[in-house]
Amino acid sequence: MNAFTLFAQANPDVDGAARLFGGAIAFVVFLWIIGIALTIFWLLILVDALANEPTTEQKILWFLVIFCLHFIGALIYIVVRKRDRVSASPPPG
Repeated sequence: MNAFTLFAQANPDVDGAARLFGGAIAFVVFLWIIGIALTIFWLLILVDALANEPTTEQKILWFLVIFCLHFIGALIYIVVRKRDRVSASPPPG
């Protein structure tokens, strides 16, 4: 990570265009890391929906919602289904 932050650091010997280019590279790397993390999250939620939904119709429905809406669909699934599973589970003991 230090190599990426070196691009964005100001150096008095370097002109403004080089500093701008270094900052742009650091920003693009940051966006790639966020994008990869969101895609991994999306895949995990997609697999969870396909593995844990009780009926085939619900699996197809949630697959289409998550697949078509990507990250927003994954958030909808978490808010709607995970909360339902927690409230429907029997109390411990």
